[in-house]
Amino acid sequence: MSGSVHLQQLWQFPYSTLLFNRTNLYKGLYALPRMKVYSPCYTKQMQTTTYEVVNGSYLETSPIKQEKKTKDTTPVTLDTVGAFQKLPMVMPSVDILYSALRKARRVSPTKGIANAAKREKNKGAKQLDALMKELSLPLKTYKEKFPNKRHLHPYERALVELTLGDGNYEEVLGKVDSLRKKLTSVGKEHASLCAQSSTKREAEERLAEGIKRLEDIFHSDGKAVDELMQIAKSLRAMPVVDLEMPTLCLVGAPNVGKSSLVRILSTGKPEICNYPFTTRGILMGHITLSYQHFQVTDTPGILRRRDEDRNNLEKLTLAVLAHLPTAVLFVHDLTGECGTSPSDQFLIYKEIKERYNTHLWIDVVSKCDLLQESPVFYITEDAEADNSELLKYRTMGPEGALRVSVKSQVGINELKSKVHELLVSQSARLNIQKPEVTTDISSPPKTFI
Repeated sequence: MSGSVHLQQLWQFPYSTLLFNRTNLYKGLYALPRMKVYSPCYTKQMQTTTYEVVNGSYLETSPIKQEKKTKDTTPVTLDTVGAFQKLPMVMPSVDILYSALRKARRVSPTKGIANAAKREKNKGAKQLDALMKELSLPLKTYKEKFPNKRHLHPYERALVELTLGDGNYEEVLGKVDSLRKKLTSVGKEHASLCAQSSTKREAEERLAEGIKRLEDIFHSDGKAVDELMQIAKSLRAMPVVDLEMPTLCLVGAPNVGKSSLVRILSTGKPEICNYPFTTRGILMGHITLSYQHFQVTDTPGILRRRDEDRNNLEKLTLAVLAHLPTAVLFVHDLTGECGTSPSDQFLIYKEIKERYNTHLWIDVVSKCDLLQESPVFYITEDAEADNSELLKYRTMGPEGALRVSVKSQVGINELKSKVHELLVSQSARLNIQKPEVTTDISSPPKTFI
């Protein structure tokens, strides 16, 4: 076709020709500035660009930002414990409020403003902005420094759920963050209104109104900060477990003598009373044997019932066994004094040992000085039961169990020796499970935690 060209042929011309010259092949055709004309073709790959709105304009998002956003959405679970000891100190809500008010009142207007009305509205806007920031900044710090529960070590995650109640930790953090957002929004709104004042008196009124509004919000919703402060105290008081140090966990029914043995074996000083669930949390002690250091944990007692019926104290014990690399010292009381019948203790023992059969294990029959020749039967038990294993358990305890008495010191030295052997074996097991650290010349050294 004379004097014309098919549009598909335009891609064959150089870009500079299309950009700067008027073609004679197609009269009236002008190439638009910064426009490239490409051949119609098919491709298997498509390059996309993301944009974000900044001040009403679309700006291209940098690859670094895109990569950061992608990484932030990936959940990370910690392989170490100790997150609770890194929690920030939470100030009481009343201290945060009074400190913010005191600092905001010190803010002076910008120098050089001669007009009284302009000077007053400038001071009012700056004081409201300062008050808003002083109130919201600590809340932002708490939100950032308190760890996401999903990222905690499974043991610490279980402690949060069982100690504080399922969902309470996230609920309180959510309230604190909502308070921060409300303070920021209201503070900016009133600072803007104050800056738009036309007279000095109006600026003063809007300043007072803004301060009162922020105070009311903080008084109303600031109790979430106090709740977070109590949560921080509770979590910070949790015992720290060294995952690389061999640990002995004492397990058994309530009031069988676990706490007394912890006192004998370690530096731990648990409360000892004659009623169930004396141990209301995980208590930690330490043992030093032959210049080696070990940990000992005293756990709440376990009753014979289904897992869904267990209280949080019992679930704490199961969490220790499930999430920490511990050796087990299971304590049995066949005297009938602990409140749990020997047959129930037998069933508890069988269930726990079967569930955690990979743990190293020692069985101990406590209070042996009180044992009688004939086995103890509770009124609710069937004395005619023909279970030979249970009958043997009533008299001797599990096969191979040590008989000890804290009161008369019977079997204590033998127990200490057995515990030492068990913990040395546990130490060897932990060393085998540690990943090997390899160093490659061509790559930086890898560090395993």
